[in-house]
Amino acid sequence: MSKRLIPLFNRVLVQKIVAPSKTTAGILLPEKSSKLNSGKVVAVGPGLHGKDGKLLPVAVKEGDTVLLPEYGGTEVKLDNKEYFLYRDDDILGTLHD
Repeated sequence: MSKRLIPLFNRVLVQKIVAPSKTTAGILLPEKSSKLNSGKVVAVGPGLHGKDGKLLPVAVKEGDTVLLPEYGGTEVKLDNKEYFLYRDDDILGTLHD
């Protein structure tokens, strides 16, 4: 049975992107060259209510590639896959091609 996690408030569910350890030609890459801590947004919460009662939406959307802090996030395992929950304001930015 497949489970789906829908984050609450301003939480964002992220699956970290694992950098390749070798090139297509088979050359092994050093660990430091692939240190960029990024992930793919899987699900987002609805946002937080401000002091005036209006809903403040989350800044990212599903499918975005985001830059994550080095530490933080709550690890969650669903269907033998590893995800992380972050607050919207903990995410450092979005990455674009």
